[in-house]
Amino acid sequence: MSVIIQRIGEFLKLESASGLILMGAALLALLANNSPLSPWYDTLLSTTVAIQIGELEISKALLLWINDGLMAVFFFLVGLEIKRELIQGELSSFDKAALPAIAAIGGMAVPALIFTGINWGSPETLNGWAIPAATDIAFALGILMLLGNRVPLALKVMLLAVAIIDDLGAILIIALFYTSDLSLGVLGLAAIGFAALISLNLSGVHRISPYVLIGTVIWVCVLKSGIHATLAGVLIALTIPLRTGDGVDAGEHQSPLHKLEHDLHPWIAYMVLPAFAFANAGVSFSGMSLSDITGVLPLGIALGLVIGKPLGVLGFSFLAVKSGLVKLPDGLTWAHVAGLSAIAGIGFTMSLFIGTLAFNSGDLLNEVRIGVLLGSTVSALAGYFFLRAVLGQDKGGETEDRSVSSAGQRATVSPS
Repeated sequence: MSVIIQRIGEFLKLESASGLILMGAALLALLANNSPLSPWYDTLLSTTVAIQIGELEISKALLLWINDGLMAVFFFLVGLEIKRELIQGELSSFDKAALPAIAAIGGMAVPALIFTGINWGSPETLNGWAIPAATDIAFALGILMLLGNRVPLALKVMLLAVAIIDDLGAILIIALFYTSDLSLGVLGLAAIGFAALISLNLSGVHRISPYVLIGTVIWVCVLKSGIHATLAGVLIALTIPLRTGDGVDAGEHQSPLHKLEHDLHPWIAYMVLPAFAFANAGVSFSGMSLSDITGVLPLGIALGLVIGKPLGVLGFSFLAVKSGLVKLPDGLTWAHVAGLSAIAGIGFTMSLFIGTLAFNSGDLLNEVRIGVLLGSTVSALAGYFFLRAVLGQDKGGETEDRSVSSAGQRATVSPS
């Protein structure tokens, strides 16, 4: 028994484990909703959970608690990562951030344009334009880690930077385009709470508990204001101190931000994201026909992820490098960037999440799930096998520059 527990612990330490668990949760949801367990699956997610303190009551279905509550914790972690990377990480200077930023912008714009073009004559589905613009960090890194130590460090760093900037773009999209019916009074209370957190930071308060308490109040206010509650997690994260109480960098001592990031990561990877996947990936195949797969909504999402992401990431990167605006990082070839571009098409968690904001109809949400699962699966397989072939041809870490045309020729033999 102890050997089994030890092996499970070793598996959970693997960087690819979170992506594999996420995949397992999605498969479990598919099995549950397409078996005799389907009524229990639906009943579980629609079960009402209520919290009441005096006159204040929050009553939601379990599915909404997962999407509004647990995902707020996920976005809190994303906010911590964005702040750390902007101040002292891979996005802390123009030279480091320029190429990933340009690649991420292309990776958001082109899929959105492809989706919009396909859905232009369907006004009821156009609101989903941002669904294929997202990249799932956990899943994408999980696929990359499956390739082992053959993957250049520069490739891992660039994928992480692109995914983080992509998340930042998703946060802005949610705030600007998926927010309605604002309650300015409650939003004002959230702003007061946010100002209080900034004051704590500027006053040198490094205990985590005050930030958690005030942050919880902010989350409730944002939830009641009409803005999606997950954005509260990002705002709270930006106020967490990145330095220790004596003012030194976290490299020497662990800061509140680093401690929270370290403590939350396993909970997010092994509980929050799998719970979200289980709750939102359960596509029902009952009565499904070919038209359900080739409809404009799932087709726009799938093609946006499979074709739009690689075109946007690789195309914008190529133009930026050839124009002299940025340089390709040492250790990377265009074939590497092409493989990264394909993996960036794994939208999964973030795409499903934006889909829940874009549509309320059960039929449309089912089509969203079909498009996201199809596009993400094809992107994962294409990126994995393409990079596996490329890395298998690399000898001794050679990093000679290759043209985009040669990368494109290799791409034609990939599953995409």
